[in-house]
Amino acid sequence: MTNTHPNLRLVDHPLIQHKLSYIRDRTTPTRDFRRLLSEIAALMTYEVCRELKTILDHVETPLERTAVQRLAGPITLVPVLRAGLGMTRGVLDLLPDARVGHIGIRRDESTALPIGYYTKLPQNVSAGPVILVDPMLATGGSCAHALKLLREAGCEDLRVICLVAAPEGVQRLAKDHPNVRIYAAALDRELDENKYIRPGLGDAGDRCYGTG
Repeated sequence: MTNTHPNLRLVDHPLIQHKLSYIRDRTTPTRDFRRLLSEIAALMTYEVCRELKTILDHVETPLERTAVQRLAGPITLVPVLRAGLGMTRGVLDLLPDARVGHIGIRRDESTALPIGYYTKLPQNVSAGPVILVDPMLATGGSCAHALKLLREAGCEDLRVICLVAAPEGVQRLAKDHPNVRIYAAALDRELDENKYIRPGLGDAGDRCYGTG
């Protein structure tokens, strides 16, 4: 599907797309699904961090003093429980010094509306960029709710990383949080009548933890 959404950046590297093909496959076992989810998240982190601000510093090399660039502020990862945890390890492989907060949101199966049940964020979470982590962006309700909580905590530099997005979710975030960039490995066709992404990959949480 062609990307016509200005708030969405598709990370279409061939290696990511190759791994995504196995993530989609219903026969991929839990162990491999979990590994691939982490690997794709790590690969996507390069693109997510491309526009992070840096500051000038100086170090002594073995030969002389030289100017270097270092990240300007602390980075915080906030996975949406529970599926977001499956991607967090991969992001931390690239950003080992990042802080990690957690937001718990479940979907009311009768209304498809988000219900928040847990929030734990680092102190001064707004001191640097925040990356919200959730494999699936379906209706966008849970993600919009989590971003609202982060806004209320004072966060301004926000971005979302997900594996698969539906057009409806991307449009929802464009409306509710127009300044937030979404990074996804794929933009899928649509949501079905049960608000599941098509063609999708099933329930990421169940497949990651073997509870489906």
